[in-house]
Amino acid sequence: MSGGPRVAVVVPVYRNEATLAPLAQRLATALDGRDWRLRFVIDASPDDSARVAFALSAADTRIGVTGLTVNGGQHVALARGLASEPGADVWVCLDADLQDPPEAVPLLLDRLARGDVEAVFAGRRGAYESVFRRLTGTLHRRLATRLTGLPPDAGAFLAMGPRVRDAVLTADAPSIVLAVGLARRPVTSVPVTRQRRVEGRSAWTARARLAQSARSLRWALRHRRR
Repeated sequence: MSGGPRVAVVVPVYRNEATLAPLAQRLATALDGRDWRLRFVIDASPDDSARVAFALSAADTRIGVTGLTVNGGQHVALARGLASEPGADVWVCLDADLQDPPEAVPLLLDRLARGDVEAVFAGRRGAYESVFRRLTGTLHRRLATRLTGLPPDAGAFLAMGPRVRDAVLTADAPSIVLAVGLARRPVTSVPVTRQRRVEGRSAWTARARLAQSARSLRWALRHRRR
């Protein structure tokens, strides 16, 4: 029998048709015994992701789908998904590419349930991408930490309570991580080993990553000065 807090897992989807079914299956196994829902947000994906997601939803009433007609990026998709699950007690943001293992979701939930923090990040570990990308990502996160006070290993895989979710929905932040920082609530991280991509290539080019990093750091600097 399901019990405990109602959990909503929000997954932004862009070119992930091959990983949606295994993600749903692995998440269902990981959350067995809990009260959970899975919300796929199809971010105007040009592949068959929407078809796969709707088929999964038809087979399992715990799975919902939100479709965006214009690609808005990860933060926009996550915000739409969080807004689409108002009945939850706890919300989890999880990428669709299986680099962040669904099996780690209970780890985040259990840490959040201790009650001394309002958001728990999956602290990034492992050789999950090229050395250059890991180095530049680490540098960005360290700079963001100095500006926001967030954990230095924070990424977009996290669990949050209602006050943080509400802050994310009203933030003008360029990323989910900085939106959590803007909430100014107690947060922490737990180490989680990321995996290499099992299918396809990241939609983030080196130029796009650099541009997003610059936007995020400028935003964090402006809010720090305020």
